[in-house]
Amino acid sequence: MKRNWLFSLLTCLVFLIGCSKEQTFEEFFHKKMDEMHLGEKDYSYTLIHKQMNIVHKDDAIAVFKERRTEKEIIFIAYLEKENDKWEWRQTRGAAWNSPVKWSAMNQVPFIYSGAINDTSISKVYAGNELAKIIKIEGDKRFWYAISDFKDVDVTVVKDDGSKEILKKFDEEI
Repeated sequence: MKRNWLFSLLTCLVFLIGCSKEQTFEEFFHKKMDEMHLGEKDYSYTLIHKQMNIVHKDDAIAVFKERRTEKEIIFIAYLEKENDKWEWRQTRGAAWNSPVKWSAMNQVPFIYSGAINDTSISKVYAGNELAKIIKIEGDKRFWYAISDFKDVDVTVVKDDGSKEILKKFDEEI
């Protein structure tokens, strides 16, 4: 009798531990995207890039494209894990054909980002921080940099060594 009871208890514990599987970043991201756009027609998204532990342990950034009808926008999102659950903190977006090529998240961490169509741009700096540049498709690239400082200048360096300070895009997409 004691043996059956102990076996039942162990079986229940194993079952409960298996059911409490921690949600991965990818599972959270895709579920959240589906929830945010439930019922939308002519909508799709693609996760292009992710980086874990970007500012501290248990945080991440996701770079993703959204397509609505014929318009494509690229976004960067900052997420943090709090009490073993992922939380979506901030998002910024950029359009490919905008004359102004960058924006910044207005809370810590200050993530600067933007779209690049110009193939002559080889580097981007947000203040003194060198940006990571991600190839999307064709000539389309996306960059992001994380800075400790708000309101820094964004500078591009071209293949010929020339530098240009870019204008900020203040409008939320």
